[in-house]
Amino acid sequence: MLVLKHQPRGCMDKTMHAEIAGLSVLPGQAAIEPYAINANADEGAAGAAEPSWFNDIYLLAPVGYFVLSFDTTILQMNVVGADQLGIPRTNPERATLRQFVAPRFHDDFDRFLRRAVNSAQPEQCNLQMLRGRDRQGFPVSLRASADSSGQAVRVVLEPAEGKLPALEHSEERFRRIVHNAEEGIWEIDAAARTSFVNPKMAQMLGYSIEEMLEQPLVAFMDEEGRTILERNIARRQQGQAARHEFKFIRKDGAELWATLATNPIFDGEGGYRGALALVSDITDSRASAELIWQQANFDTLTALPNRHMFQDRLSQELKKARREGLLLGLLFVDLDGFKAVNDTLGHAQGDALLVEAARRIGRCVRNSDTVARLGGDEFIVILPGLEQVDGIDRIVQSMLTLLNRPFALDGAQPSISASVGIALYPADAGGADELLRAADQAMYAAKQSGRNRYSYYTQDLQLAAQARQQATLDLRTALAQQQFELHYQPIVNLRSGKIERAEALLRWRHPQRGLLAPAEFLPFAEAGGMMLEIGDWVFRQAAQQARQWQDELGKGFQVSVNQSSAQLRGDTALYVDWLRHAAELGLPPRSIVLEITEGVLMDASRAAERLRDLREMGLQVALDNFGTGYSSLSHLKHFGIDLLKLDRSFIQHLANDSGDLAMCEALIVMAHKLGLRVVAEGVETAAQSGLLAMAGCDYAQGYAFAGALPAAELAALAKRGLQLLH
Repeated sequence: MLVLKHQPRGCMDKTMHAEIAGLSVLPGQAAIEPYAINANADEGAAGAAEPSWFNDIYLLAPVGYFVLSFDTTILQMNVVGADQLGIPRTNPERATLRQFVAPRFHDDFDRFLRRAVNSAQPEQCNLQMLRGRDRQGFPVSLRASADSSGQAVRVVLEPAEGKLPALEHSEERFRRIVHNAEEGIWEIDAAARTSFVNPKMAQMLGYSIEEMLEQPLVAFMDEEGRTILERNIARRQQGQAARHEFKFIRKDGAELWATLATNPIFDGEGGYRGALALVSDITDSRASAELIWQQANFDTLTALPNRHMFQDRLSQELKKARREGLLLGLLFVDLDGFKAVNDTLGHAQGDALLVEAARRIGRCVRNSDTVARLGGDEFIVILPGLEQVDGIDRIVQSMLTLLNRPFALDGAQPSISASVGIALYPADAGGADELLRAADQAMYAAKQSGRNRYSYYTQDLQLAAQARQQATLDLRTALAQQQFELHYQPIVNLRSGKIERAEALLRWRHPQRGLLAPAEFLPFAEAGGMMLEIGDWVFRQAAQQARQWQDELGKGFQVSVNQSSAQLRGDTALYVDWLRHAAELGLPPRSIVLEITEGVLMDASRAAERLRDLREMGLQVALDNFGTGYSSLSHLKHFGIDLLKLDRSFIQHLANDSGDLAMCEALIVMAHKLGLRVVAEGVETAAQSGLLAMAGCDYAQGYAFAGALPAAELAALAKRGLQLLH
């Protein structure tokens, strides 16, 4: 019995591969020099029962090529090898190579394989083989080396009568294979230029062979394909075989999707010479698969994910929520009054309304959220990665507002509303089915409560939501009945002591509770989606006041208004309307300063774009509460900030020489280097004012000068003048 030792895993000697040589091209083309094809890219594949895809490259080798198990069973062989032995290439009878060795050479064959498995170099042996059932012998030369997996042996077999006759015979066979191949054969050189294609490959792309030769591979690809190709070629040069799908562009401009099974080509010294690929046209199958996948996962009317994809995404998002310890919200949205629209206007108009409703729902959520259509007039929204519940109210309220607006259909403008049920993971349910049922029940609760509203599944959250909804209604009433008013805190020029600007601060004069500060009602405004409406009112009031003060106190007087992240995310048209309003008042745009917080800069790309727009419009931008968030001075120039407002935490201990003075001085110097002016917030004592003035600070605001005042009182203070505090 043949006994072979395992060899450590490692690369197969390239000189072994150099024996698989002599591939030719079509008649009339220059011959390709001998090269080696790397077969070690997929370790362990040699032990597979069926040939691995990367070994299909060896079908073209003009010599016999075999992969053997340790008992010499033939696991894989190429066309030439099967022809030499006279057996099917799939080897259904599990024939061994040893049984084709003439009996008198069995001992030589066994010793030869033992040496090959235990040697770092390929071994060679000359003996006589028997072909098929006629048992006719013929002399051969064998070369063998252990497979890199350490579990198999690779053997190259060629007739011993000489390479030239064998190659001439294999040349004819190779030409026949190439001409009749059902797949494209494409060879590129080290520069990724086409050195050979067979007729099938040229036919697939609609070119002649001559048109393709010497052309770079990227000439037949679009930009996406070129990017994938660059990565693919880099792997080939590292000796890795691979199988990839590429999109090619045919001569007539049509797309051709193809699978390329590629293997790198090396010369005898191991230098990279290019790659050889077998190419299969998968355009039709890919299109069919994409259509089937699309139909299985997306709603044909709205193009939203359907129930099947929704369930898959919900399952994935729940796994992520469990892993990261985050909340997940599920919204069940049912349109109120849709059936009446469908019955009176017809199904075509009903379908158009559903498409528009889907679009409006999508406008209210983040890109990371999922909006799906369950069927009929039912939609579902997955809100993953939530850190707190309050943000859901804002989303749902904006959704209800949008869906309540008239729909512009052909010849009609019907109005509907929506009932929304909200369920939360993990508070309400731990699994997908239970969470969906909870959201469904909450939706029915919203319908029973009068429709055009939302309801939480959890009782405590529902009570809190009702309180927030009532607060939103009260805020709308306050806006309509002009219960809001602006107070202004003066901002003092520390060099001249004059009040040259002021910050507008919103107040709500509540009929029962009196004058309320922003902290008591703005969170409800944000949750109810009212920040844009309130912010618009604030800007217009502040602009009118700035116009009046410029007439009374000087043309350079500026008023600051605070901007929320919701306002910056809003439509640019809002700011265009503001500029139009300012122009009608005869107010220069730079008279208004928009104050933002550092948190707004977290969405860097969107914030930078919007802030650039604002500055181009002529509005100025101030960064409020600087030093308490995540921004740095290097960001300030990038975002186009005009004014830096130092947070009160830097100011409150200045008189105590706690080190904050040095920090303030450093920040002021660096801000000035960047062309920014500096405002110190929270100045409460004369000592603080004096230290800031000596440190070069431009402006200050705080109770050392005045708190928030009604407009008339600030004007009187500015006219009367302040004694600069030192």
